[in-house]
Amino acid sequence: MRRHLLPAALGAALLAACSVLPDSRPVDVYRLPTALAVPAQSAPLQSGAGAVRVLRPNAGNLLSGRRIVVVPDDLRVSVYGDATWSDAVPALMRERIADALRAAGRFDAVSTDEQSLRAEHEIESDLRAFQSEYRDGAPVAVVVLDAQLVHSGSRRIVAARRFEARVPAGDTRLPAVVAALGRAADEVATALAAWAADTASATPRAR
Repeated sequence: MRRHLLPAALGAALLAACSVLPDSRPVDVYRLPTALAVPAQSAPLQSGAGAVRVLRPNAGNLLSGRRIVVVPDDLRVSVYGDATWSDAVPALMRERIADALRAAGRFDAVSTDEQSLRAEHEIESDLRAFQSEYRDGAPVAVVVLDAQLVHSGSRRIVAARRFEARVPAGDTRLPAVVAALGRAADEVATALAAWAADTASATPRAR
């Protein structure tokens, strides 16, 4: 009798174990849209700004992954379910800054910390916000970045500045929020690129 009960009991246990496993649901993966026009690679401009390397921004736990963050009110922070970015948020922001620097065309060369290339200056930064925030029932894309222009040889901070953009999403659907975050990232990156080029051009090169 016991030998007949054992398979039945085992099967019931396995069925119970399977029932507590999470459901496998599809996840939408979003790229960060951009309106930046990055020119094809050409000869160095010799603009006087030298070469610059963009480092991956530092970020806290909330912004260091691939989840799309939403702040529904002043006391709560959440994420959009069943949706992620195509890469970690700091990596997306690093590439957006590098693209803005290339689009501006004022540095002799632009690279990132994924390449071991020499550069007179580096851009280090802390990502403070990259999320949608609800204001009067409507989502607003918010991107805040604290940037430092650093002389690579001496490790001296040449200049530091905060960049911030707030772009209304238009409606509450996630594609509209993603589009607004793309525009906000473009605004921050474009302003940073102009500031970095102006500052680097005004800084005497080390000999």
